[in-house]
Amino acid sequence: MLVDTHCHLADRAFDEDRTEVLSRAWATGVAHIVVIGESRAAAERVFRLVATEPRLSATVGIHPHDAAGFDATVAAWQRSVAGNVSVVAIGETGLDYHYDHSPRPAQRHAFEAQLALAAELDKPAVIHAREADEDVAAILRNHPQTRAILHSFSSGPSLLRAALDLGHYVSLSGMVTFKNWALDAAIREVRLDRLLVETDAPYLAPVPYRGKRNEPAYVRAVADRVAAVRGLSSEELIAVTGANAARVFGSRIGVPERSPT
Repeated sequence: MLVDTHCHLADRAFDEDRTEVLSRAWATGVAHIVVIGESRAAAERVFRLVATEPRLSATVGIHPHDAAGFDATVAAWQRSVAGNVSVVAIGETGLDYHYDHSPRPAQRHAFEAQLALAAELDKPAVIHAREADEDVAAILRNHPQTRAILHSFSSGPSLLRAALDLGHYVSLSGMVTFKNWALDAAIREVRLDRLLVETDAPYLAPVPYRGKRNEPAYVRAVADRVAAVRGLSSEELIAVTGANAARVFGSRIGVPERSPT
């Protein structure tokens, strides 16, 4: 089961041809797509989209870029919609110290609040981490009851090991195909039962689509590259990551017959 575990399919970049994009994904063998609602406005678009297609699931979160606006009203809204049957995760949330679009204390507050909500609802949290490894690791340690997914992983070894020690998942994007990718050792370090693949579309299109708008069909290129690094066939890697996605996101994606060994 090939699953794109992180895609911004409700983004305006897909407004002209979203139906065709989905058709290409299904034709390529994609079985399910997790569509990210990284803000209130994005989540509302995501809900309209997933209501039309059972092979789509939603997340609902406040991105660190928007954390300055995370207040009691936003938190109440998030809680009110997070229990929807289509919502399989909280996020994306986390810390971004590269752009610092929101003050760092506001980012940390919003991150911790959303991790707590994820634990309360027994849903995973989708984590954005950029140039904030130490703080992300520390906050994750403060919330050991929360299942987390390090989305589009490109961080350092300290965050990777902290996440793995806590039993979290690591999702890999098209960056693994880039010429400047230097983290194959990290791909090998993650236990097979904690690996996921994603596109992060419309961003980070993998080789050979580099420079184009990314889309869910291209998740197969990510799976091919991760499989090569792990010494597996593409189909073996797809089976493992599909079972992992079903386990972490739940029955809307499908319960695996057994856990990978």
